[in-house]
Amino acid sequence: MVGLMGAGKTSIGRMLARKLDIPFVDSDKEIEAAAGCSVVDIFSLYGETEFRRVEERVLERLLTSPPYLKVISTGEGAFITPAVRKLVLNKALSVWLKADLDLLVKRTNFRDTRPQLLNSDSKKILSALINERYKIYGEANITVETADENLNRTLSKVMSAIKKKIN
Repeated sequence: MVGLMGAGKTSIGRMLARKLDIPFVDSDKEIEAAAGCSVVDIFSLYGETEFRRVEERVLERLLTSPPYLKVISTGEGAFITPAVRKLVLNKALSVWLKADLDLLVKRTNFRDTRPQLLNSDSKKILSALINERYKIYGEANITVETADENLNRTLSKVMSAIKKKIN
């Protein structure tokens, strides 16, 4: 699962894993376990460059070790990193959950776990991220447009897109 923060990668990823009866992994949680501190702390203590290095190593481990069939929710910047993108495209079926700006703002405004949005204008930052990253996310194997809808509806769209892709 790839996409911007608030697109639904974790929520839909968990539901998809349950539906397929396979494990679900949140790469940010794996990064926190490996680093021994939160993503917010890694960003503030070591910076984004070091965070991306750790993220790449963790995702490489997740994509190349058993169980090989699992749903992975990536951090919003993971797929932007060329090495990570290449790894994902070579080792996985990538699903981009594409959401519009207003929906992303609505879903992220109440959380304090988004390092890039802390103490800033979230709409402005998310708009810049859309302009910068949506073209790259478009390289994912599957794109699913999400909306302010029931999660089961989004899950159904993801399942349909995967079935269409693999058949």
